[in-house]
Amino acid sequence: MIKATVLGPVWATKRLDGFPSGALLEVQRDETAERYVALDHLGSGPGDHVLVALGSAVAHHLPGSTPADALIIGVIDPPAPSATPNPQ
Repeated sequence: MIKATVLGPVWATKRLDGFPSGALLEVQRDETAERYVALDHLGSGPGDHVLVALGSAVAHHLPGSTPADALIIGVIDPPAPSATPNPQ
């Protein structure tokens, strides 16, 4: 599993029969230049920080023999404001 940032959609007007519905999104692995096309069922959008499962873990989650190896499995919440007061 990796942390990544959603760059935007990848449009595919034709897909293999049986390929799961969901958006195809281009994501960039945090702190690197590595990019992947990931299947998204969560409604992620550009700028969202996400968790992406890669490789065989994806195949076990999707039905049949879906040819996908990157799946967005979570949207990372922004950090909560600090509970400690700022010294003035």
